[in-house]
Amino acid sequence: MRDGELHIISTDKHPPQQLAEIISRIHREVDFIHLREKSKTAREVVELVKLLVDKNVPLSKIIINDRVDIAVASNVKGVQLAYHSLPVDCVKRSFTHLTIGCSVHAIEEAQLAEKKGADYVVCGHIYSTSSKTGLIPKGLELLKNVSESVSIPVIAIGGITPGNTGDVINSGARGIAVMSGIFEAKDPLLAARSYRSCLAK
Repeated sequence: MRDGELHIISTDKHPPQQLAEIISRIHREVDFIHLREKSKTAREVVELVKLLVDKNVPLSKIIINDRVDIAVASNVKGVQLAYHSLPVDCVKRSFTHLTIGCSVHAIEEAQLAEKKGADYVVCGHIYSTSSKTGLIPKGLELLKNVSESVSIPVIAIGGITPGNTGDVINSGARGIAVMSGIFEAKDPLLAARSYRSCLAK
């Protein structure tokens, strides 16, 4: 069995130079780096990608949230799409080289994403999380049902800690996606290594 995948998602709370420095320190411990910088302009995100490349972070690990144009212009690995993004099949048809992820919250959404050509789905939120205050978590049962309903990888997100990572993987997830658990940790590298060790099978 392969180890579970570790995806990290930026929180849009760090200045570009600081974010690039954090990622440069931890990228060897993670599989994919999602740039989810909603407050930044397209130009700023492109510049951020350049900063990462200058720090020897592989383009093959970088995924851009929502913005297909930035992903294409930056020659990164892929794009993560949400309900408000361009349709999966449209992106897949026009940019066959991109790896396409799709954020889902239900079995039907996951099945549709797979049908439209998504390479993987990010499912959540599994546990309570500060980024989804007031929203009831979907729980492990949904994760298990989604994982059983599609053949593409399912990445779990939301309130995942090193302590509950094993339960998440045992529920069928191919991997986990972490935001504040790493980017807001006192020592992001130590946190990333902690998650990585919990994903080893």
